[in-house]
Amino acid sequence: MDGQTAVVTGASRGIGAAVARRFADEGARVVVCAREQDELDAVVADIEDAGGEVKGMRADVRDEFDVERLMETAARGSDGGIDVIVASAGVFHGSPGKSPLAEDAYSAFDDSFRTNARGVFAAVKEALPHLADDARVLVPSGKIAREAKSGYGAYAVSKAAVEAVVRQFAAEIDQPIGVVDPGAVATDLTGGQGRDPEDAADLLHWVATAAAPETFDGGVVGLKEFKKATA
Repeated sequence: MDGQTAVVTGASRGIGAAVARRFADEGARVVVCAREQDELDAVVADIEDAGGEVKGMRADVRDEFDVERLMETAARGSDGGIDVIVASAGVFHGSPGKSPLAEDAYSAFDDSFRTNARGVFAAVKEALPHLADDARVLVPSGKIAREAKSGYGAYAVSKAAVEAVVRQFAAEIDQPIGVVDPGAVATDLTGGQGRDPEDAADLLHWVATAAAPETFDGGVVGLKEFKKATA
């Protein structure tokens, strides 16, 4: 990824933070954002201490003007445009498996969509004028978006909407965009259950650099495809 510019939203923790560190380790110039300034600063410091090139910006993906500034900042320091977008910002207002949809507050339902679905829409929409011709746009998601399971409430519904946003953009833009499903990952959203976020970063790095565009554009790629390609 030497010479590439990558933007990672939701980079203060979990998959976003792991992906940002991995991309920087691979030589990318990484532009990261999150709502939590202190946690974001810690990730930026980790990357800088490891010798990586990083720019951190406090930005809320629910605010399109924040996202617009984020993408403009990333593009100004790039060599030919933004090469990779990882739209990983997300929220879960509840506990995995213990949050029935009927018990979700309207405010929680609305914020799940504003952050998870509209946030991805904003990230892609605001990045489009700045994307390199061969850029890739990756959106982490999970099986809960496609297979209903009790207790995942508005989070599951919003992730289904996220994947619909990806499919629609795939039908309309030139650059490949796809869903990346790393399975259960140990993050705040999963209550710490699942594989290490660094394992997910391996998958995202492969999709960002080595996977054939047709394997993920408009679709879902996951550990099965990654393991088959790298066996």
